[in-house]
Amino acid sequence: MADKVYRRVNITILEEQYENLAGKGLNISGLIRDLLGDYLSEHAITLQVGEDTREIYDRVVANTGASDQELEGHLREALASLLERKIEEMSALRGKLL
Repeated sequence: MADKVYRRVNITILEEQYENLAGKGLNISGLIRDLLGDYLSEHAITLQVGEDTREIYDRVVANTGASDQELEGHLREALASLLERKIEEMSALRGKLL
């Protein structure tokens, strides 16, 4: 993160929003940076995940300065694994047809 230039801005959020985020232990600045990155990206993916996965993701990204770019390599590995499993399943199905 040292090579990026940051600008401090002031935002206003509802007290309930603040309490909710603080109660989850989230760094609000980190969360906003991540959400803005997603919003402004031309190459974004939206994934539906379970509540536990979402909470873990929010905590890691908001509190460590991690970015989605750091996650991309892991996502590609997961996609390759998923594709391999699906190919095996389809090959087994094809074998039943012959």
